Amino acid sequence: MSEPVQLRVALAQVDTRVGDIAGNAALVTTWTAIAAEDGAHVVVFPEMTLTGYPPEDLVLRESFAQASEKALVELAGDLAERGLGDTAVVVGYLAHTEGIGPATTESMPGDDDRPADANPRRGAPRNAAALLHGGEVVVRYHKRHLPNYGVFDEARYFVPGTELPVVRLHGVDVALTVCEDLWVEGGPCGVAGEAGVDLVLSPNASPYERAKDDLRLPLVRRRAAEARATVVYCNQVGGQDELVFDGDSMAVAPDGELLGRAPQFVEHLLCVDLRVDRSAVPDRREGRFGPMTVTRHVLSEEPVPAFDPRPASVAEPLSDCEEVWRALVLGLRDFIDKNGMPSVVLGLSGGIDSAVCAALAVDALGADRVYGVGLPSRYSSEHSLADAEDLARRTGLHYSVVPIAPMVDAYHSSVELSGVAAENLQARVRGTLLMGLSNQHGHLLLTTGNKSEIAVGYSTLYGDSAGGFAPIKDVPKTLVWALARWRNEYARGRGETEPIPVNSIEKPPSAELAPGQVDTDSLPSYEELDAVVADYVDRDLGMGELLERGHDPEVVARVLRLVDAAEFKRRQSAPGTKISLKAFGRDRRLPVTNRWRETLPTVREGAASHP
Repeated sequence: MSEPVQLRVALAQVDTRVGDIAGNAALVTTWTAIAAEDGAHVVVFPEMTLTGYPPEDLVLRESFAQASEKALVELAGDLAERGLGDTAVVVGYLAHTEGIGPATTESMPGDDDRPADANPRRGAPRNAAALLHGGEVVVRYHKRHLPNYGVFDEARYFVPGTELPVVRLHGVDVALTVCEDLWVEGGPCGVAGEAGVDLVLSPNASPYERAKDDLRLPLVRRRAAEARATVVYCNQVGGQDELVFDGDSMAVAPDGELLGRAPQFVEHLLCVDLRVDRSAVPDRREGRFGPMTVTRHVLSEEPVPAFDPRPASVAEPLSDCEEVWRALVLGLRDFIDKNGMPSVVLGLSGGIDSAVCAALAVDALGADRVYGVGLPSRYSSEHSLADAEDLARRTGLHYSVVPIAPMVDAYHSSVELSGVAAENLQARVRGTLLMGLSNQHGHLLLTTGNKSEIAVGYSTLYGDSAGGFAPIKDVPKTLVWALARWRNEYARGRGETEPIPVNSIEKPPSAELAPGQVDTDSLPSYEELDAVVADYVDRDLGMGELLERGHDPEVVARVLRLVDAAEFKRRQSAPGTKISLKAFGRDRRLPVTNRWRETLPTVREGAASHP
């Protein structure tokens, strides 16, 4: 019986930038040096590290794919030149299979050299991971399972892989998979279990959703059991347009033991010391296993010298509100910083939405990069302006006031407007002023609408919806209140000033575009509204299912009518960080021109039928 062998594995949970191939390669070099200094024998980086994820239609540019391939080869050489060649590095990249040398994976009989949409792509682009060592690209793995749901369009871009390379590193048989491969039972992890491996290394770019970390650990445990090997799950961190990645990287033993877990929403290097009993996997095979072929490559048979193992850190999970707050802060910060924007501006109404957006912006960027503007009209209450000033004092952001009543009066002297048109005029004057300040000073304008309002179209096009980024676009109103209370409680616990005025939290929400106006004049209570929106938008339930879940029929009919009619507004809305099961934007795609409407079911012979 062979002696157990040891291996120190590092998970480099890093924040990449889409399209910044040189910068991302430098990131790999920097973190590999840190891992090597910590004694790691292999370091794993996230999915498509070199290109950033998701690269979207950049994949379709042959020049981009070739640049990724070239950078991969150069990265292997650069690591060796820097004295890091003895550390194995697993890095995600965009593969382009034309002319990439001897490490190219051969196509299997019957493979289609095009993505699933059947449009021809020169070079058969692949979502790939490579193992680098000694200045060489040792093996390449092409992602087998390509997600094509929610925010994912991988079947549009990539060709699925058919080969599972297994590399013997310091006597440990290591298999590679990529992200979605872990979510599929009987996929590459199942093949690895049949073929016999000791370790599965899995680069990931798994976007954040509320409570998703509760799903990941059971998932990785199932795949570790299926592979009969330790699974190392290294996830990306950082914001990319609407998406935010939370990290939450982990290593799980075949028996389900959590060996280590990285914190969420921060770059982090997690080192895990493994003790591999090779005798537990006596049968090690290669060849064809269903749709995949296992190949074996020997890099080094000699085990690493024995070392004293260290316990890996296991990050405690965050509370729901802290998790969401950190996701929103990171998504906003990366959108601003990665796009090279110096500062942000937003309207401060004294209400809860603008207060939460301002607090998020200050947490993300620092008070000196946040500019708030009070824009009172003749209908603004005294406490609204006072609450906005109070927020500015509490957070330290820049604050100014520009009354809009004279400008609104000037419009009315030229054109007669009444009712909703007159109300919307005020919002559009505010939007025009804020966009002017944005242009004048180089700020990005933040729009402060929440998911509840955006769902039912309770906003003014080119008014309060104007802006380049919407920090709480995917946050329902009830959660906005919960986040405000949590953020104040968090500040109290640290002996800091509570950023959000209590009055902004407790007063009834109002657009203040008419005398005595409150949101419930036009909408159901936010508790009722958010419950229906969660089921109709996030879960795609129809009328019959909504009623079965106990929603009030009149509220359901009213909310669905508003949601359906507002699709044209949402098409023009700014991007905002996704935190829910289904966010407006790339996650939910409905036609603007659409005659389908959910209607109350008719009952026939005891069964509900839908027209």
